[in-house]
Amino acid sequence: MVSDFRVTLLGTGTPIPRPDRFGPSTLIEAGANRLLIDAGRGATIRLYQLGVPIGTLDALLMTHYHSDHTNGIPDVWLTGWLGSVYARRRTPFRVIGPTGAKVLMENLQRAYAADIKIRLLDEQLPPDGIKVEVAEFDREGVVYDQGGLKVIAFEVDHGDVIKPAYGYRFEYGGRAAVLSSDTRYNNNVIKHGTGADLLVHEVASARPELMQEAHIQRIIAHHTTPHEAGRVFTAAQPKLAVYTHLVLPATNAIPSPTLDDVIAETRQTYAGPLVIGEDLMSFAIGDEVTVKPWDGAQ
Repeated sequence: MVSDFRVTLLGTGTPIPRPDRFGPSTLIEAGANRLLIDAGRGATIRLYQLGVPIGTLDALLMTHYHSDHTNGIPDVWLTGWLGSVYARRRTPFRVIGPTGAKVLMENLQRAYAADIKIRLLDEQLPPDGIKVEVAEFDREGVVYDQGGLKVIAFEVDHGDVIKPAYGYRFEYGGRAAVLSSDTRYNNNVIKHGTGADLLVHEVASARPELMQEAHIQRIIAHHTTPHEAGRVFTAAQPKLAVYTHLVLPATNAIPSPTLDDVIAETRQTYAGPLVIGEDLMSFAIGDEVTVKPWDGAQ
């Protein structure tokens, strides 16, 4: 039986531009629901590659307001309104996020007011399609409940001053997928990830010689190391653990840790099923979690 509950990693990278790992963004498909979680650099390109029209997204859910998670929002919002077959949004752009979402979208509307006015007059695009509806939340709980899909927001710890910051649990058809978002080691991820079919977690690691630099220390301190993530996975026991948002700093002289290094460090604390995510890798959630790397086919 084909699963209608699917998680696709659109972007598994960081603020550093890379053609193979776009900015953080994840597509959740459950029945008729299509949700975009964060909109990092290149999210619309990945949706195009999947054959998913931008205008068919039911909502954009934000985890926090670092630029690498938000700099693709104007593209999703504006391009999704155009007349192309890969756009054609006819209803307001729906945004769900922690406190700050309204200000963000209000400022984007001001920034693009001239373009919107021109397109309304010149292309006569449907006015409802460029409107924005924002639902903000300031605490944990259900933030989306539609078509059998329930989304629960939970707080994570991305650093003392990086607040608000949330992860999400997606429940559909008796199955569950959890997205940690950016976080340090956090018991709340374990709480909401326990028994999940799929637990998608960020990870950060640097070579010991690079960890001598204060800037690198600060970066790693805002994230979860492979050793720590392994502890999360061991406690939560998902059917499948997946890494995304791979923060692996390097310099001209000192390379990033290899993916084998990341796996080896994780194995110090976790022995279960583990996949390092790649852009456009998808996970079909049913009795088992089926992994499908991108093969170029929609």
